[in-house]
Amino acid sequence: MIPQIHCKRRRYAAVFALAAWGLIGLAGCMKQDQGNGAPPPAQVVQVPDMNLLTIDQNDLPKFPLVTADRVELAPELNATGTVSPDVSREVPVITLANGRVVDIKVRLGDDVKKGQLLFRVQSPDITSAFDAYLKAVNDEQHANKADIRAQDLFKHGAISQAMQEQADDAERDAKADLDAADQQLQILGADKNHPSSVVDVHAPISGVIIAQNITNAAAAGVSLSGSATAFTIADLSQVWVLCDVYENDIPKLQLGQEAVIKLNAYPDRPVRGKISDIGPLLDPQLRTAKVRIQVANPGFLRLGMFATAIFTSRKTEAHAAVPSDAVLHLHDRDWVFVPGGGNRFRRTQVRTGQMLSGNRQLILSGINPGQQVVANALMLETAGSQ
Repeated sequence: MIPQIHCKRRRYAAVFALAAWGLIGLAGCMKQDQGNGAPPPAQVVQVPDMNLLTIDQNDLPKFPLVTADRVELAPELNATGTVSPDVSREVPVITLANGRVVDIKVRLGDDVKKGQLLFRVQSPDITSAFDAYLKAVNDEQHANKADIRAQDLFKHGAISQAMQEQADDAERDAKADLDAADQQLQILGADKNHPSSVVDVHAPISGVIIAQNITNAAAAGVSLSGSATAFTIADLSQVWVLCDVYENDIPKLQLGQEAVIKLNAYPDRPVRGKISDIGPLLDPQLRTAKVRIQVANPGFLRLGMFATAIFTSRKTEAHAAVPSDAVLHLHDRDWVFVPGGGNRFRRTQVRTGQMLSGNRQLILSGINPGQQVVANALMLETAGSQ
């Protein structure tokens, strides 16, 4: 019995020892977890410069360098706009005769000549004006005869001077009434030599009808108000191009400055004009001002056409110019390669401008005149990616 008891004691002691070691290990883990909470140190991975190319020393002669030229050019400013009529060349067609339109001879968009018949109006105003005119004619003739008779009687002493002067006044009053009746017919557009209730309305100038406020419905009996503008005729030999220019570009423009107009409809037929006005007000939303360009219409400019105005500054700026092969077009951007020391070349982003004579590319920013670049950028890029 005694040996069995001692064996059981040893087993219990072993169990307690293992439990103690477990508690100690757990406490150690909890103590480790309850540290300062800082994350493990980050591992920094060195990434090579993607814009730096290293070429084998033996291949360097394959990539000669060129020096960027210095060019003096006037900077350009582009602004979008539309073709609009010159308001000083717009003339409304107005008839003061109220009535019914009985015939329309032209339509919106038609070319008309000065004096051309546009439409006809049957008006009771014309009838009343002719009635007043004919009465004025009769009254003037009667007063004139009475005045001649009074003058003859006065010469023979048959009437007094006061009676003769009274006859003169009556004749002058009758003549004034006749002139007023005649003027009324002219205002209404009627011809006193051809009495009629219908008045013909003619074009006051030659041009294009750009607005029409009467239609065929008027001929069916719709009344025409005498104060309405029936048509609007515009002389399109001179037009405006109205452009929106941002406020930070306004100081670059001056009155009288020339502009080249390129139309979306005729990109190969540019026209020239001059700035006639720079708007004094800015659009509060777009922060732009209206710039008006006066343009002589060569015949194909139509109202509402979209256009791009190109303004050239009167001051020149210095820029770099390199051969076109020295520019690499990659990922919708333009790049050149500049020496990076030894057999290395750095790819540098640039902002290009227009093409110049001699197959040269204008560089607006990125490199300076006199700086060296690789003559063939595409060949170097291909060699570096292999």
